[in-house]
Amino acid sequence: MRQEKAVETAKVLTRLNEKNSLSGTQQSYAKRLTSTLERLDSSFDRPSQPLYQGKPHIIIGLSLGWDNPLTLAVWNAKTQKVLAYRSLRQLLGKDYLLFLRQRREQGEQSHNRHKSQRQGKSNQFGTSNLGEHIDRLLAKAVVATAQQYEAGSIAVPKLDNIREILQSEIEAKAEQKAPGSVEGQKRYAKQYKSSIHKWSYGRLLDQVGSKAAQTGLVVETVKQLRQKTASEMAVAVAIAAYASRQTVVS
Repeated sequence: MRQEKAVETAKVLTRLNEKNSLSGTQQSYAKRLTSTLERLDSSFDRPSQPLYQGKPHIIIGLSLGWDNPLTLAVWNAKTQKVLAYRSLRQLLGKDYLLFLRQRREQGEQSHNRHKSQRQGKSNQFGTSNLGEHIDRLLAKAVVATAQQYEAGSIAVPKLDNIREILQSEIEAKAEQKAPGSVEGQKRYAKQYKSSIHKWSYGRLLDQVGSKAAQTGLVVETVKQLRQKTASEMAVAVAIAAYASRQTVVS
């Protein structure tokens, strides 16, 4: 791919150099092409870095949730033991404050939309790029954890049943808050949904996949099963990924 780009860049640069005179814009473009070609050519002289090689039996399992968009578990298939857990707060570290800020912004935007709708005004409110930045931070932390434990792959949930997973999480919270009261549980669930907004899980998993590909980590996609806690779901995702491999082999 890199060699093909170098050849194509060289062709364009040659055509420009064949012209008798170049405009200022063309000269700037030719200069950028020359710089690009030099970088591409020099890259062939450097020894390529070997792709990351992890241990296939160590799997990073990720679970998605409403309250905490991402939870991680490191699972060892040989010993059948969990080596480590990482909550969203732990993955983000000092940047966890950015997540709290994002949640606050979401709440403010939702309030403004509802207020405008009641007043019959335009309800188009823009969003910051903070969510995308947090996704990149999380993806970086996931891959760093995988490398720390020499994991061979990252198991991520399919998104086709994420709605029912999130709904079951809310129902469990509502039952704890209003045990025995169906109406109370419905009110709590409605209030909770309006105060805690869903994360863009597809965007988050795309970032994880992109970062993993850059490193050479394999990404396995399996169904996320309902469990009592986010940590248990993360472990279940890792186990499901390993079981899926055995099915393919057999």
